[in-house]
Parts: sequence; C-alpha cells; structure tokens
Amino acid sequence: MTRATKLLTALPPPQRERLMTLAREVSFPEDSRIFEAGGTADRFWVIRSGAVSLDQQVTSVQRVTVASLGAGDLLGWSWLFPPHQWDFGAEAFSPVRAYEFEARPVLALCEQDPQLGMSLVRIVAEILAYRLEMTRGQLMEQYTMHRRGGSR
Repeated sequence: MTRATKLLTALPPPQRERLMTLAREVSFPEDSRIFEAGGTADRFWVIRSGAVSLDQQVTSVQRVTVASLGAGDLLGWSWLFPPHQWDFGAEAFSPVRAYEFEARPVLALCEQDPQLGMSLVRIVAEILAYRLEMTRGQLMEQYTMHRRGGSR
C-alpha cells in the first residue's frame, strides 16, 4: 500500500503557485457540517489543520464514517465530475483550517494551462485510487470479523 498523495505537495511548484492564487483561507468549528451527500459540489478544500470525517447516511438517523482526513488531504473531488454532487457528507471532527478553492476558477485555470489541468486530474485520480484501496481493505476487514463472529 502506498501512502496517501497530498495534492499541494504533489503539484510541481510553478503549478502549485498558480493554483494557490485561487485559494481562500477558511475555518470550520468542531462538529460543523461542511457539506451533505447530494448537495452541489462547487468547491474543494485542502486541509491545513484539524480532522474531517467523510460519512455516508445509512438510515434516517445513522451516519457511518467512511474516511478520516487530516492535514494536507484533499476534501472533495465531486466538483471535477458530472453531475457535480457530493457522494458523501463531511463533518469537522475537530476545529479545521483549510484552503478553499471554487471549482469554476480552478477549471478555467486548467483550460488556460492544460499541463496544470492534467497534473490536477492525475493527482486527484491517485488520491481516489488510494482511498478506494483503503475502503476496500476496511470492508474486507469488517467482512472477515463478521464471518468470524457468525461462525461461533
């Protein structure tokens, strides 16, 4: 298993500097909802400090955490793919500081600089592949524990 790719450190310095011209510093208090599954995905964040839980609503009252993100991690990729709706919900697990990027200006910058656009898509794909592998591992672990518990 490879380690998680960090968006800003994975971009070559000139591309990172161009992207950072679009960044806005934001913060979220502990326990605040950042976005909900199904909502319009028109931005993304790179976490500077704190922790965020990605969750999935499984019943009308129960949410299951599917991933925990921390400093340097990308929060939100749905802005890049139609229909531009969040696949999960996100909640600040602790006070969070982050860089926020609006999708439209980032996409316009990527059209102006196709090399930046290709780098960004490649890095987001690496992040998605890593998270998919981590999720698969967690599901296999839960399945194995469930099977062991069921055979007693």
